[in-house]
Amino acid sequence: MNIVISGGGTGGHIYPALALIKEIKRHEPDSRILYIGTEKGLEAQIVPKEGIAFESVYITGFKRSLSLDNVKTIARFLKATRRVKRIIQDFKPDVVVGTGGYVCGPVVYAASALGIPTLVHEQNVIPGLTNKFLSRYTSRVAVTFSGSATHFPQGKTVVTGNPRATEVALADGAAGLASLNVPPGKRYVLIVGGSRGARAINEAVIDMTAALSDYPDYHFIYVTGEVHYEKTIEAIRRNGQLPVNMTVRPFIYNMPEVLAGIDLIVNRAGASFLAEITALGLPSVLIPSPYVTNNHQEKNARWLEEQGAARVIIEPELSGSAMLAEIDAVLKDDKRIKTMRSAAKALGQPDAATLVYNELKAIARA
Repeated sequence: MNIVISGGGTGGHIYPALALIKEIKRHEPDSRILYIGTEKGLEAQIVPKEGIAFESVYITGFKRSLSLDNVKTIARFLKATRRVKRIIQDFKPDVVVGTGGYVCGPVVYAASALGIPTLVHEQNVIPGLTNKFLSRYTSRVAVTFSGSATHFPQGKTVVTGNPRATEVALADGAAGLASLNVPPGKRYVLIVGGSRGARAINEAVIDMTAALSDYPDYHFIYVTGEVHYEKTIEAIRRNGQLPVNMTVRPFIYNMPEVLAGIDLIVNRAGASFLAEITALGLPSVLIPSPYVTNNHQEKNARWLEEQGAARVIIEPELSGSAMLAEIDAVLKDDKRIKTMRSAAKALGQPDAATLVYNELKAIARA
C-alpha cells in the first residue's frame, strides 16, 4: 500500500502514528509511507529521525471563542488544502490516515475531496474539534475508548484501541527493571509527569521524599523530565539524603519495558499513556494536566476511574501527602490491586495496531 499519515502537535498524536507505521511495515514491508505534519510541530523533529518521508504544511488551530484569528485560520486551511491536494496527487496513496492535531484537517479533507479512502483515529474519550469536523467526510473513525463512539457517526465508527498499546503489550518487564538497577522483591511505583516532566508533580514528589523511609517494601522510580532534573535533585537533597528506596532519572528511553515491570504508575492522563497502561493492565494514580484543550485529560482520567482502573487527583488538590496516601492505599491492598488490574486490562487493546491496520485494508482502494 501507499499510505499518507498525518498527526501533529503533541506526542499523543505522533506516537500512535509511528506505532501504526511499524505495524503496516510488519505486514507489508514494501509499503510506501508519507507523513504530513507542520514545520514547527514536534513531528518535524521526530518523524524524519525514523527514516520516514516527511512533508510539511502551515496551519493553525481554531479558537473556541469568536475571534478574528479564526478568519485567518480558515484562509490557512484553504491554502494548506490546496498544497496537500498536490502532494497527494503526486504520491497517489491508497488510503490517508489522520491521528489527531489540526494538521490532519486539511490532509484528511483534501484526500476525501479527491475520493481517496480516509481514516481518522481519536485517542481521547472526548474528541477534539478537528476529528469531529473530519468525521463528516472520512470513510472510517477508529476510537481508543468505547466511550468516544457516541460522539461520531454510527456505521463508520469502530473501537480499536490506540496503536501505541501494541508496542508495550509484549515488552520485557524484567529487562526494564534490570536497566534501572533497582533492588529485587519490591513493589515498584513509577512516577512520571510526561516526556518533559510536570512541575506540580515534581513539587509533590520533593515534598514526600522525607517520608519514603516509612515504606521500605516499596521502591519509587521517579522521572523528573530532563529540564527539571538538576533542580529537583538539589531540592530533594535539601530535604535530606536521596531515599534508598528511590531511583531518580531525567528520562527513560525504554519506557515500554519499564512499564511492563512495575506495579503502579503515577502520571498525567494523556491518551497514549493510558492506552499503554491499559494494554498492560496497570493500576494508576492519574493527575490530569489542567493546561490542555477542552480539559480532555481529566475526562480521560475520570473514564478510567469510573471503570475502577484508576484513582484521580486533580492538580489543585495535589500534595506530597495526598500522592503518597493514594499510592499506599493501592499497594497495601492486594484485593484492590487485583481489581484495578482487571479493570484496566478490560479497557486495554493490546492488538490495537493490528485492528487499525485491518480497517485500513478494508477501506483502501483496490
